[in-house]
Amino acid sequence: MFDYTIRRTLLAIPTLLFISLILFLLLDLAPGDPTAQLPLTIPPEVKEKIRESLGLGQPLVIRYLLWLQQFFVNEPLHYLTEITGWDLSGDRQRVLSWQSRSPVVDIILQRLPQTLWVVGMSYVVGVLIALPIGIISAYRQYSWFDQIGTFVSMIGFSVPTFFTGVLLIVVFSVELGWFPSIYDTTHVVDDWSSFLFQVKQMIMPTMVLALYNAAQISRFMRASMLDNLNQDFVRTARSKGLRESTVVLVHVLRNSMIPVVTVIALGVPTVFGGAIITEQVFKVNGLGQLLITAIQANDIPMVQSLTFIFAILIVAFNLIADVLYGVLDPRIRYD
Repeated sequence: MFDYTIRRTLLAIPTLLFISLILFLLLDLAPGDPTAQLPLTIPPEVKEKIRESLGLGQPLVIRYLLWLQQFFVNEPLHYLTEITGWDLSGDRQRVLSWQSRSPVVDIILQRLPQTLWVVGMSYVVGVLIALPIGIISAYRQYSWFDQIGTFVSMIGFSVPTFFTGVLLIVVFSVELGWFPSIYDTTHVVDDWSSFLFQVKQMIMPTMVLALYNAAQISRFMRASMLDNLNQDFVRTARSKGLRESTVVLVHVLRNSMIPVVTVIALGVPTVFGGAIITEQVFKVNGLGQLLITAIQANDIPMVQSLTFIFAILIVAFNLIADVLYGVLDPRIRYD
């Protein structure tokens, strides 16, 4: 298992380098100019100097290699400098946002807590709801619980989140006045009343996303459980006199979790990416909203960094899912 993990980690390095090259080329060849939104009264020679100050006057290969150095070397050194207090970074150039002229990583770290509060909590809630629903629906196939679970799952998966979000705002904010319609990203939790307000403003965006995540995962859980409930090892376990709860929750569930782990693991990077539509509906100032703003402003360094971070998370959680396969099923070996 350890050797397999090392091999997969080493294989991920050229994979990520190839992804970074594709992202850099796509965004560099995309139409758009960072000086296009400047006033027309600015002379062309001044605009050209601005482009050169942003590094756009250098060849494509040089800009790509400099971006790799800034992302993989300079940024970690600056982060270690802030943590340890030692001057490890010196005057190394960081990845700067064209829109704000601030370090991209600093802006991302400022927005990350908002995304994790809302999107991360919704994913955890969605998984906790989906797993028991999928297990019970499979064990009691075609019962009233299974029918209701199937109906709710189809609604949660087919209805878009922007419609669900607006519907909840109309009902619970406008009509009933129970929850705020806009998420206050400047709110600070320092006492019990501020904590209750934080919970209230998180309920609607969290439940919108939790319903969508739970609908998808519960269907995978149900299908996987049904596939294993009729296997020979289940009949053997029952013939040995094991309790039904042990058969279902230990033998069947452990084997059924293998495909579900893949779905859950590959969904985790979307947490860090933020729910772009839901963040727009509830005005959550998270990473999804940051990506939309960067695209609209042609802020290529910000878009490159965000999309590449998402790619790193996808590759990393693919590796984690593969390792968990061996933990869940001892028959899987990576020799």
